[in-house]
Amino acid sequence: MPFKAVLFDLDGTLLDSLRDLADSTNEALAAVGFPVHPVDAYRYFVGDGIEMLIRRALPPDDADAATVAGCIADMRARYAERWADHTRPYAGVADMLDHLTGMNVPMAILSNKPDDFTHKHVDHLLGRWRFRTVLGQRSGVPPKPDPAGAFEVAREMGLAPPDFLYLGDTATDMKTALSAGMYPVGALWGFREAAELTAAGARHLIAHPLDLLPLAGDSGIR
Repeated sequence: MPFKAVLFDLDGTLLDSLRDLADSTNEALAAVGFPVHPVDAYRYFVGDGIEMLIRRALPPDDADAATVAGCIADMRARYAERWADHTRPYAGVADMLDHLTGMNVPMAILSNKPDDFTHKHVDHLLGRWRFRTVLGQRSGVPPKPDPAGAFEVAREMGLAPPDFLYLGDTATDMKTALSAGMYPVGALWGFREAAELTAAGARHLIAHPLDLLPLAGDSGIR
């Protein structure tokens, strides 16, 4: 095989979680009198962890440390109640994961979503597939695009970073893959556009989850 494993981003790559993230954040903003945003605006707010999500959603003059901390706590509480209201795997993801499983391709997930929510989403929405390692954002580990998490995944799986194809939907993911020495592939069904992914270093772009299979299998491009 051209690659020995596939590392996935979670939100915007495997799961369409945008509305639940947007609704939870908008409720937290409205509770303290700040303007709310259309759901589509959250395509550009998410991807770099919950603190950055809140900082992007707040008015710039109000993003002081205390306000950010309060909104994070409120958003987390609201998200804990509604995280699965609308969040589902993207069309084609189940078939992709079934095929990769049938090909005996080891799979892992690395997300900037808080680790507790990452595991909850994977357990409840992706629990029929085996992921060798699942890592979300944790205290003491820098978020993507820092490659620390990607290196940790590689160590836990006993593989070298160049053995991984990395599939994600944002510039953050492409930069993570490149920094870690993994092969960056951009998912066009997610939160960002092709131009962003290409500018951030994507080596390949795919329009449907099943388009990953030729890259991960014997007919891959490497």
